[in-house]
Amino acid sequence: MTTITDSTLPALRARFGQALASRLPEHISRLDWDARQLADHQREQLRALLACALERSPFHARRLAGIDPARFELGQLAELPVMTKQQMMASFDELTTDRRVTRARAEQQLAACAHEPSLLDGRYVCLASGGSSGVRGVFVQTAGEYTEFAASVLRPAMAPVFAAGGPPPGGLPVTIVAAASPVHSSGFAAAAARGYPVRMTGVPATLPVGEIVRRLNDARPAALLAHTSTLVLLAGEQHAGRLRIAPRMITAISELLTDEDRIAIGGAFGVPPVSGFVSTEGLAGCTRPGDAVLRFGTDMCIVELVDARNQPVADGMASAKVLVTNLHNHTQPLIRYELTDRFIRHPADGDPYLRAAVEGRADEIFRYGTVTLDPLVIRTVMVKTPGVVEYQVRQTEHGIDAAVVADGALDRAALASSLRHSLHAAGLREPSVDIHQVAGIARHPQTGKTRRFIAR
Repeated sequence: MTTITDSTLPALRARFGQALASRLPEHISRLDWDARQLADHQREQLRALLACALERSPFHARRLAGIDPARFELGQLAELPVMTKQQMMASFDELTTDRRVTRARAEQQLAACAHEPSLLDGRYVCLASGGSSGVRGVFVQTAGEYTEFAASVLRPAMAPVFAAGGPPPGGLPVTIVAAASPVHSSGFAAAAARGYPVRMTGVPATLPVGEIVRRLNDARPAALLAHTSTLVLLAGEQHAGRLRIAPRMITAISELLTDEDRIAIGGAFGVPPVSGFVSTEGLAGCTRPGDAVLRFGTDMCIVELVDARNQPVADGMASAKVLVTNLHNHTQPLIRYELTDRFIRHPADGDPYLRAAVEGRADEIFRYGTVTLDPLVIRTVMVKTPGVVEYQVRQTEHGIDAAVVADGALDRAALASSLRHSLHAAGLREPSVDIHQVAGIARHPQTGKTRRFIAR
């Protein structure tokens, strides 16, 4: 395993910045593609993905046996089997296309880069995610594949910057208030993108609000990204005069952005917020300022809106889930991979890209008197604990009560200690933490979803 140390971290950042700068112009140009250009690209990329998966992934060689990648058409995708996160994790070592990339080594790498970005074998970005379902997943891709993903996420915000002559020499100052650790996609990007074309500053959402405000005042970002619930809190700080920033772009991520949230955030900062959808699996989309319908990067991922039986749903109807085929990650091929998000397709008005609203709800904020805790304080600990498969957390008077589904034995004392430390660092004095290992978490019988965080 190759770990990036302090002396080589600048080299990783330079490498990432150079690659991002070279790829952004093409990604921006794709935003204006017509239907033929998009379909041709999807077909070419899907054939390449299938050929790689058949040749180099034992898991997919069994699932895809009998197909001819060179002749495969987009309309045939629905004939392939669906894969779930649970299947992916159980078959991880056979799923990847590099036999050296095992689940055990990926977990070791995640542990090694809990505080600083590093690459497995000097080549692979390893990320972990709890996702909206709360089921932990591990995702691996080459640094180049991750750059493609980052470019697709950043291009809507960077398009007007490039059209106006390009970013400033030091890079566009962007601050993201989200995950602190590089094991999260947002945390890795914030740690790696520190120069031209994007100079990112990461502020852990797990910090007390006062410290977040101080860091934002120091950073003075041109663009601000944060969870919706965090942006609402920061809007209050801006109104009170404690926060004094003037971002030109604001993006709400990870949580539902309601009309009330848009009014509160836009009124405080004088900028209508954009709503963004970003999944570690590779799917990304964003709205226009003030809008609720997202435009998804279907040049990067093919997306199918389906019901509980994996059958297509009509426009205007909420899907039970979406099936994602990631076209740019050949290291860990995700082909018709199940995401439990509920999408509602909207008329495209000639736009070949998927336009859809996402049904969802913001994670409930835990409030203890004057202390307000973002659920990320808890999620960050859960996603960095390899034995945790799934969880549900209830707020108690002085802390939390967590039901945890584990893969094998669970060190409840160690997990409780980590959660207490995280809660205390976020401003809760002497937090109480109770951990219960359970066989499963109850779910809604139709949607398969469950409330991950339950406030008092």
